[in-house]
Amino acid sequence: MAQKSKQWAAIIMMIALFAMIAFVTNLCSPMAVIVQNQFGASELQSQIGNYANFIAYLVMGIPSGMLIVKFGYKKTALMALVVGIIGMVLELLSGTMESMWIYLLGAFISGFCMCMLNTVVNPLLNVLGGGGNTGNQLIQIGGAFNSASAVAVYIILGALIGEVTKDTAIVDAAPAMYIALAIFVVAFIVLMFTKIEEPAQEPVKMELVKGALSYRHFSLGALAIFLYMSVEVGTPTYMIKYLISDADVTAGVASLIAAVYWFAMFIGRTVGGSIGGKVSSRAMVSTVAAAAVVLLAFGMLAPSTWKVAVPGVDWANLSLIWVSVPVGVAAFICVGLCTSVMWGGIFNMAVEGLGKYTAAASGIFMTMVFGCAVMVALQAFVADVNGNYLISYIVPLLCAAYILFYALVGSRVSQKAK
Repeated sequence: MAQKSKQWAAIIMMIALFAMIAFVTNLCSPMAVIVQNQFGASELQSQIGNYANFIAYLVMGIPSGMLIVKFGYKKTALMALVVGIIGMVLELLSGTMESMWIYLLGAFISGFCMCMLNTVVNPLLNVLGGGGNTGNQLIQIGGAFNSASAVAVYIILGALIGEVTKDTAIVDAAPAMYIALAIFVVAFIVLMFTKIEEPAQEPVKMELVKGALSYRHFSLGALAIFLYMSVEVGTPTYMIKYLISDADVTAGVASLIAAVYWFAMFIGRTVGGSIGGKVSSRAMVSTVAAAAVVLLAFGMLAPSTWKVAVPGVDWANLSLIWVSVPVGVAAFICVGLCTSVMWGGIFNMAVEGLGKYTAAASGIFMTMVFGCAVMVALQAFVADVNGNYLISYIVPLLCAAYILFYALVGSRVSQKAK
Protein backbone atom coordinates (compact mmCIF):
# COMPACT_ATOMS: atom_id res chain seq x y z
CA MET A 1 0.00 0.00 0.00
CA ALA A 2 2.89 2.36 0.85
CA GLN A 3 4.47 1.56 -2.51
CA LYS A 4 1.22 2.36 -4.30
CA SER A 5 0.85 5.61 -2.35
CA LYS A 6 4.37 6.64 -3.32
CA GLN A 7 3.67 5.99 -6.98
CA TRP A 8 0.47 8.04 -6.93
CA ALA A 9 2.40 10.90 -5.34
CA ALA A 10 4.96 10.63 -8.13
CA ILE A 11 2.25 10.56 -10.81
CA ILE A 12 0.57 13.67 -9.40
CA MET A 13 3.90 15.50 -9.22
CA MET A 14 4.78 14.60 -12.82
CA ILE A 15 1.39 15.82 -14.02
CA ALA A 16 1.93 19.11 -12.13
CA LEU A 17 5.32 19.53 -13.82
CA PHE A 18 3.64 18.80 -17.17
CA ALA A 19 1.32 21.76 -16.51
CA MET A 20 4.20 24.03 -15.51
CA ILE A 21 6.07 23.29 -18.75
CA ALA A 22 3.16 24.66 -20.77
CA PHE A 23 2.80 27.84 -18.73
CA VAL A 24 6.41 28.91 -19.26
CA THR A 25 6.68 27.71 -22.87
CA ASN A 26 3.49 29.44 -23.98
CA LEU A 27 4.61 32.82 -22.68
CA CYS A 28 6.78 33.04 -25.80
CA SER A 29 4.02 33.42 -28.42
CA PRO A 30 2.12 36.39 -26.92
CA MET A 31 5.45 37.92 -25.90
CA ALA A 32 6.43 37.89 -29.59
CA VAL A 33 3.75 40.53 -30.27
CA ILE A 34 5.22 42.74 -27.53
CA VAL A 35 8.79 42.24 -28.79
CA GLN A 36 7.72 43.16 -32.32
CA ASN A 37 6.13 46.40 -31.12
CA GLN A 38 8.75 47.39 -28.55
CA PHE A 39 11.83 46.77 -30.69
CA GLY A 40 10.38 47.19 -34.20
CA ALA A 41 11.31 43.62 -35.04
CA SER A 42 10.37 41.83 -38.27
CA GLU A 43 8.07 38.81 -38.24
CA LEU A 44 11.09 36.50 -38.21
CA GLN A 45 12.84 38.47 -35.45
CA SER A 46 9.72 38.80 -33.29
CA GLN A 47 9.69 35.03 -32.71
CA ILE A 48 13.14 35.23 -31.13
CA GLY A 49 11.82 34.02 -27.76
CA ASN A 50 10.35 30.91 -29.37
CA TYR A 51 13.60 30.25 -31.23
CA ALA A 52 15.68 30.61 -28.07
CA ASN A 53 13.35 28.47 -25.99
CA PHE A 54 13.26 25.60 -28.45
CA ILE A 55 16.84 25.75 -29.73
CA ALA A 56 17.77 24.96 -26.12
CA TYR A 57 16.23 21.52 -26.73
CA LEU A 58 18.81 20.88 -29.45
CA VAL A 59 21.61 21.63 -27.00
CA MET A 60 20.13 19.90 -23.94
CA GLY A 61 18.10 16.96 -25.28
CA ILE A 62 20.63 14.12 -25.08
CA PRO A 63 22.51 15.59 -22.06
CA SER A 64 19.18 15.56 -20.19
CA GLY A 65 18.94 11.81 -20.73
CA MET A 66 22.48 11.45 -19.40
CA LEU A 67 21.59 13.48 -16.31
CA ILE A 68 18.67 11.13 -15.59
CA VAL A 69 21.01 8.13 -15.73
CA LYS A 70 23.61 9.78 -13.48
CA PHE A 71 21.36 11.52 -10.93
CA GLY A 72 17.90 10.00 -11.37
CA TYR A 73 14.58 11.53 -12.41
CA LYS A 74 13.94 13.51 -9.22
CA LYS A 75 17.34 15.19 -8.93
CA THR A 76 17.29 16.02 -12.63
CA ALA A 77 13.89 17.68 -12.21
CA LEU A 78 15.17 19.67 -9.20
CA MET A 79 18.18 20.87 -11.21
CA ALA A 80 15.82 21.85 -14.01
CA LEU A 81 13.73 23.97 -11.65
CA VAL A 82 16.82 25.86 -10.46
CA VAL A 83 17.75 26.52 -14.09
CA GLY A 84 14.18 27.71 -14.73
CA ILE A 85 14.33 30.17 -11.84
CA ILE A 86 17.52 31.68 -13.29
CA GLY A 87 15.95 31.97 -16.75
CA MET A 88 12.79 33.62 -15.46
CA VAL A 89 14.77 36.14 -13.39
CA LEU A 90 16.65 37.13 -16.55
CA GLU A 91 13.39 37.57 -18.47
CA LEU A 92 12.14 39.85 -15.71
CA LEU A 93 15.37 41.85 -15.83
CA SER A 94 15.03 42.24 -19.60
CA GLY A 95 11.85 44.25 -19.03
CA THR A 96 13.54 46.57 -16.53
CA MET A 97 16.64 46.99 -18.70
CA GLU A 98 14.64 47.15 -21.98
CA SER A 99 16.99 44.63 -23.59
CA MET A 100 15.85 42.14 -26.21
CA TRP A 101 19.14 40.24 -25.83
CA ILE A 102 18.68 39.65 -22.10
CA TYR A 103 15.15 38.44 -22.88
CA LEU A 104 16.67 36.08 -25.47
CA LEU A 105 19.19 34.75 -22.93
CA GLY A 106 16.44 34.22 -20.35
CA ALA A 107 14.23 32.41 -22.88
CA PHE A 108 17.20 30.23 -23.90
CA ILE A 109 17.96 29.25 -20.28
CA SER A 110 14.25 28.64 -19.62
CA GLY A 111 14.34 26.32 -22.62
CA PHE A 112 17.04 24.27 -20.88
CA CYS A 113 14.67 23.87 -17.95
CA MET A 114 11.70 22.86 -20.13
CA CYS A 115 13.81 20.32 -22.00
CA MET A 116 15.08 18.72 -18.78
CA LEU A 117 11.57 18.56 -17.31
CA ASN A 118 10.11 17.07 -20.50
CA THR A 119 12.84 14.43 -20.52
CA VAL A 120 11.82 13.49 -16.97
CA VAL A 121 8.04 13.70 -17.22
CA ASN A 122 7.25 11.80 -20.43
CA PRO A 123 9.16 8.54 -19.87
CA LEU A 124 8.44 8.47 -16.13
CA LEU A 125 4.69 8.81 -16.64
CA ASN A 126 4.89 6.05 -19.25
CA VAL A 127 6.83 3.80 -16.85
CA LEU A 128 4.58 4.60 -13.86
CA GLY A 129 1.60 3.62 -16.00
CA GLY A 130 3.21 0.31 -16.95
CA GLY A 131 3.70 1.28 -20.61
CA GLY A 132 1.29 0.43 -23.42
CA ASN A 133 -2.20 1.95 -23.42
CA THR A 134 -2.10 2.75 -19.69
CA GLY A 135 1.19 4.61 -20.09
CA ASN A 136 -0.34 6.52 -22.98
CA GLN A 137 -3.39 7.29 -20.83
CA LEU A 138 -1.26 8.90 -18.11
CA ILE A 139 0.61 10.98 -20.68
CA GLN A 140 -2.72 12.16 -22.14
CA ILE A 141 -4.01 13.09 -18.65
CA GLY A 142 -0.79 15.02 -18.04
CA GLY A 143 -1.32 16.63 -21.42
CA ALA A 144 -4.79 17.79 -20.37
CA PHE A 145 -3.30 19.72 -17.44
CA ASN A 146 -0.58 20.95 -19.79
CA SER A 147 -3.23 22.45 -22.09
CA ALA A 148 -5.18 23.97 -19.20
CA SER A 149 -2.01 25.74 -18.12
CA ALA A 150 -1.46 27.02 -21.68
CA VAL A 151 -4.98 28.46 -21.66
CA ALA A 152 -4.15 30.28 -18.43
CA VAL A 153 -1.19 32.05 -20.07
CA TYR A 154 -3.31 33.66 -22.78
CA ILE A 155 -6.09 34.57 -20.35
CA ILE A 156 -3.66 36.17 -17.89
CA LEU A 157 -1.78 38.14 -20.54
CA GLY A 158 -5.01 39.16 -22.26
CA ALA A 159 -6.39 40.47 -18.95
CA LEU A 160 -3.13 42.18 -17.95
CA ILE A 161 -2.24 43.87 -21.21
CA GLY A 162 -5.47 44.25 -23.17
CA GLU A 163 -4.61 46.01 -26.41
CA VAL A 164 -0.96 45.92 -27.43
CA THR A 165 0.24 49.27 -28.80
CA LYS A 166 3.62 50.67 -29.79
CA ASP A 167 4.04 51.67 -26.14
CA THR A 168 3.46 48.16 -24.75
CA ALA A 169 6.71 46.74 -23.36
CA ILE A 170 8.04 43.53 -21.83
CA VAL A 171 7.74 45.09 -18.38
CA ASP A 172 3.95 45.16 -18.83
CA ALA A 173 3.96 41.37 -18.85
CA ALA A 174 5.98 41.19 -15.61
CA PRO A 175 3.05 39.92 -13.46
CA ALA A 176 2.77 36.80 -15.64
CA MET A 177 6.51 36.25 -15.28
CA TYR A 178 6.27 36.61 -11.49
CA ILE A 179 3.57 33.93 -11.53
CA ALA A 180 5.90 31.64 -13.51
CA LEU A 181 8.75 32.36 -11.08
CA ALA A 182 6.52 31.54 -8.11
CA ILE A 183 5.47 28.28 -9.77
CA PHE A 184 9.14 27.29 -10.16
CA VAL A 185 9.86 27.96 -6.49
CA VAL A 186 6.77 26.15 -5.18
CA ALA A 187 7.40 23.18 -7.49
CA PHE A 188 10.98 22.91 -6.22
CA ILE A 189 9.86 22.84 -2.57
CA VAL A 190 7.07 20.30 -3.18
CA LEU A 191 9.27 18.02 -5.31
CA MET A 192 11.94 18.03 -2.59
CA PHE A 193 9.51 16.20 -0.29
CA THR A 194 7.94 13.90 -2.90
CA LYS A 195 9.23 10.32 -2.85
CA ILE A 196 9.66 8.69 -6.24
CA GLU A 197 10.46 5.03 -6.86
CA GLU A 198 12.71 5.35 -9.89
CA PRO A 199 13.26 2.64 -12.52
CA ALA A 200 16.81 1.47 -13.20
CA GLN A 201 18.40 2.95 -16.32
CA GLU A 202 21.23 1.86 -18.55
CA PRO A 203 24.03 4.44 -18.87
CA VAL A 204 23.38 6.68 -21.88
CA LYS A 205 26.32 5.93 -24.14
CA MET A 206 26.64 6.77 -27.81
CA GLU A 207 26.08 3.14 -28.73
CA LEU A 208 22.69 3.34 -26.98
CA VAL A 209 21.83 6.48 -28.93
CA LYS A 210 22.81 4.68 -32.13
CA GLY A 211 20.87 1.64 -30.96
CA ALA A 212 17.69 3.67 -30.48
CA LEU A 213 18.10 5.30 -33.89
CA SER A 214 18.56 1.88 -35.51
CA TYR A 215 14.86 1.23 -34.95
CA ARG A 216 13.09 2.51 -38.05
CA HIS A 217 9.86 3.30 -36.19
CA PHE A 218 11.77 5.36 -33.63
CA SER A 219 13.78 7.33 -36.19
CA LEU A 220 10.63 8.19 -38.13
CA GLY A 221 8.90 9.03 -34.84
CA ALA A 222 11.66 11.46 -33.88
CA LEU A 223 11.10 13.24 -37.20
CA ALA A 224 7.35 13.24 -36.50
CA ILE A 225 7.95 15.07 -33.20
CA PHE A 226 10.25 17.55 -34.98
CA LEU A 227 7.44 18.38 -37.44
CA TYR A 228 4.63 18.11 -34.88
CA MET A 229 5.92 21.24 -33.15
CA SER A 230 4.96 23.22 -36.25
CA VAL A 231 1.35 22.04 -36.03
CA GLU A 232 0.96 22.65 -32.28
CA VAL A 233 2.79 25.97 -31.94
CA GLY A 234 2.66 27.46 -35.44
CA THR A 235 -1.13 27.22 -35.72
CA PRO A 236 -2.05 29.47 -32.74
CA THR A 237 1.02 31.72 -33.08
CA TYR A 238 0.14 32.89 -36.58
CA MET A 239 -3.56 32.85 -35.86
CA ILE A 240 -2.89 35.70 -33.41
CA LYS A 241 -0.86 37.53 -36.06
CA TYR A 242 -3.56 37.01 -38.71
CA LEU A 243 -6.34 38.23 -36.41
CA ILE A 244 -4.44 41.42 -35.55
CA SER A 245 -3.27 42.30 -39.06
CA ASP A 246 -6.13 41.11 -41.28
CA ALA A 247 -9.23 40.61 -39.14
CA ASP A 248 -9.27 43.94 -37.26
CA VAL A 249 -8.99 42.27 -33.85
CA THR A 250 -6.99 43.82 -30.99
CA ALA A 251 -4.02 41.94 -29.57
CA GLY A 252 -5.77 41.42 -26.23
CA VAL A 253 -8.86 39.88 -27.86
CA ALA A 254 -6.65 37.84 -30.23
CA SER A 255 -4.94 36.32 -27.17
CA LEU A 256 -8.32 35.42 -25.69
CA ILE A 257 -9.28 33.71 -28.95
CA ALA A 258 -5.94 31.88 -29.00
CA ALA A 259 -6.78 30.65 -25.49
CA VAL A 260 -9.77 28.85 -27.04
CA TYR A 261 -7.30 26.87 -29.19
CA TRP A 262 -5.48 25.71 -26.06
CA PHE A 263 -8.82 25.02 -24.38
CA ALA A 264 -9.66 22.77 -27.34
CA MET A 265 -6.38 20.95 -26.65
CA PHE A 266 -7.42 20.61 -23.02
CA ILE A 267 -10.73 19.05 -24.05
CA GLY A 268 -9.00 16.71 -26.51
CA ARG A 269 -6.44 15.58 -23.97
CA THR A 270 -9.11 15.06 -21.33
CA VAL A 271 -11.03 12.83 -23.73
CA GLY A 272 -7.78 11.17 -24.80
CA GLY A 273 -6.92 10.48 -21.17
CA SER A 274 -10.33 8.91 -20.55
CA ILE A 275 -10.17 6.58 -23.56
CA GLY A 276 -6.40 6.12 -23.77
CA GLY A 277 -6.57 2.77 -21.99
CA LYS A 278 -8.93 1.40 -24.64
CA VAL A 279 -7.85 3.04 -27.90
CA SER A 280 -4.41 2.48 -29.39
CA SER A 281 -2.01 5.35 -29.98
CA ARG A 282 -1.96 4.48 -33.70
CA ALA A 283 -5.73 4.80 -34.02
CA MET A 284 -5.75 8.09 -32.10
CA VAL A 285 -2.94 9.77 -34.03
CA SER A 286 -4.02 8.63 -37.49
CA THR A 287 -7.55 9.96 -36.89
CA VAL A 288 -6.52 13.38 -35.56
CA ALA A 289 -3.72 13.84 -38.13
CA ALA A 290 -6.18 13.29 -40.98
CA ALA A 291 -8.58 15.78 -39.38
CA ALA A 292 -5.75 18.33 -38.93
CA VAL A 293 -4.86 18.14 -42.63
CA VAL A 294 -8.48 18.87 -43.59
CA LEU A 295 -8.89 21.70 -41.07
CA LEU A 296 -5.63 23.43 -41.98
CA ALA A 297 -6.44 23.24 -45.70
CA PHE A 298 -9.92 24.65 -45.06
CA GLY A 299 -8.51 27.42 -42.86
CA MET A 300 -6.12 28.47 -45.63
CA LEU A 301 -8.61 28.35 -48.49
CA ALA A 302 -11.92 29.48 -46.94
CA PRO A 303 -12.92 33.00 -48.10
CA SER A 304 -12.19 35.64 -45.45
CA THR A 305 -15.65 37.09 -46.09
CA TRP A 306 -17.22 34.01 -44.52
CA LYS A 307 -17.63 34.97 -40.88
CA VAL A 308 -18.39 33.04 -37.72
CA ALA A 309 -18.61 34.06 -34.06
CA VAL A 310 -16.07 32.47 -31.72
CA PRO A 311 -16.10 32.75 -27.92
CA GLY A 312 -13.65 34.24 -25.47
CA VAL A 313 -13.68 35.29 -21.84
CA ASP A 314 -13.10 38.92 -20.89
CA TRP A 315 -11.46 38.28 -17.53
CA ALA A 316 -11.15 41.96 -16.75
CA ASN A 317 -14.96 42.23 -16.69
CA LEU A 318 -15.71 38.55 -15.99
CA SER A 319 -17.89 38.24 -19.08
CA LEU A 320 -18.21 35.95 -22.09
CA ILE A 321 -17.52 37.68 -25.40
CA TRP A 322 -18.26 36.61 -28.96
CA VAL A 323 -16.01 37.87 -31.74
CA SER A 324 -16.82 37.75 -35.45
CA VAL A 325 -13.83 36.29 -37.31
CA PRO A 326 -13.17 34.60 -40.69
CA VAL A 327 -14.45 31.00 -40.62
CA GLY A 328 -10.90 29.78 -41.29
CA VAL A 329 -9.94 30.92 -37.78
CA ALA A 330 -12.57 28.57 -36.34
CA ALA A 331 -10.92 25.75 -38.30
CA PHE A 332 -7.51 26.68 -36.87
CA ILE A 333 -9.00 26.63 -33.35
CA CYS A 334 -10.35 23.13 -33.99
CA VAL A 335 -6.81 21.99 -34.88
CA GLY A 336 -6.23 22.17 -31.12
CA LEU A 337 -8.52 19.15 -30.72
CA CYS A 338 -6.23 17.30 -33.14
CA THR A 339 -2.85 18.26 -31.69
CA SER A 340 -4.12 17.38 -28.21
CA VAL A 341 -3.21 13.69 -28.39
CA MET A 342 -0.44 13.78 -31.00
CA TRP A 343 2.54 14.25 -28.67
CA GLY A 344 1.70 11.43 -26.27
CA GLY A 345 0.61 9.13 -29.08
CA ILE A 346 3.75 9.69 -31.17
CA PHE A 347 5.98 9.24 -28.11
CA ASN A 348 4.23 6.02 -27.16
CA MET A 349 4.50 4.54 -30.66
CA ALA A 350 8.12 5.61 -31.10
CA VAL A 351 9.46 4.07 -27.85
CA GLU A 352 7.50 0.84 -28.18
CA GLY A 353 9.83 -2.13 -27.84
CA LEU A 354 13.00 -0.07 -27.25
CA GLY A 355 13.78 -1.63 -23.85
CA LYS A 356 17.19 -0.50 -22.60
CA TYR A 357 17.31 2.22 -25.26
CA THR A 358 14.34 4.11 -23.77
CA ALA A 359 16.34 6.68 -21.75
CA ALA A 360 18.52 7.52 -24.75
CA ALA A 361 15.43 7.66 -26.95
CA SER A 362 13.77 10.14 -24.58
CA GLY A 363 16.79 12.43 -24.82
CA ILE A 364 16.70 12.26 -28.62
CA PHE A 365 12.99 13.03 -28.54
CA MET A 366 13.58 16.14 -26.47
CA THR A 367 16.30 17.22 -28.90
CA MET A 368 13.74 17.03 -31.71
CA VAL A 369 11.55 19.60 -29.95
CA PHE A 370 13.93 22.22 -31.34
CA GLY A 371 11.93 21.61 -34.51
CA CYS A 372 9.63 24.29 -33.15
CA ALA A 373 12.37 26.89 -33.60
CA VAL A 374 13.05 25.72 -37.15
CA MET A 375 9.44 25.28 -38.27
CA VAL A 376 8.08 28.46 -36.65
CA ALA A 377 10.97 30.35 -38.26
CA LEU A 378 10.15 28.72 -41.60
CA GLN A 379 6.50 29.72 -41.26
CA ALA A 380 7.59 33.28 -40.38
CA PHE A 381 9.83 33.33 -43.46
CA VAL A 382 6.95 32.20 -45.71
CA ALA A 383 4.73 34.89 -44.16
CA ASP A 384 7.41 37.58 -44.65
CA VAL A 385 8.09 36.61 -48.28
CA ASN A 386 4.43 36.43 -49.28
CA GLY A 387 3.10 39.12 -46.96
CA ASN A 388 0.28 36.70 -46.18
CA TYR A 389 -0.23 34.78 -42.95
CA LEU A 390 -2.71 32.30 -44.45
CA ILE A 391 -0.24 31.11 -47.09
CA SER A 392 2.27 30.38 -44.30
CA TYR A 393 -0.05 27.63 -43.03
CA ILE A 394 1.26 25.38 -45.81
CA VAL A 395 4.09 24.60 -43.35
CA PRO A 396 1.96 23.03 -40.56
CA LEU A 397 -0.28 21.44 -43.22
CA LEU A 398 2.62 19.46 -44.72
CA CYS A 399 3.83 18.55 -41.23
CA ALA A 400 0.38 17.17 -40.32
CA ALA A 401 0.43 15.11 -43.53
CA TYR A 402 3.73 13.51 -42.47
CA ILE A 403 2.33 12.68 -39.02
CA LEU A 404 -0.56 10.91 -40.75
CA PHE A 405 1.96 8.88 -42.76
CA TYR A 406 3.86 8.02 -39.59
CA ALA A 407 0.76 6.83 -37.74
CA LEU A 408 -0.44 4.68 -40.63
CA VAL A 409 2.86 3.32 -41.93
CA GLY A 410 6.03 4.53 -40.24
CA SER A 411 5.12 3.60 -36.65
CA ARG A 412 4.89 -0.15 -37.26
CA VAL A 413 7.50 -2.04 -35.21
CA SER A 414 8.60 -4.45 -37.90
CA GLN A 415 12.27 -3.94 -38.65
CA LYS A 416 15.37 -2.01 -37.73
CA ALA A 417 16.84 0.67 -39.93
CA LYS A 418 19.94 -0.45 -41.77
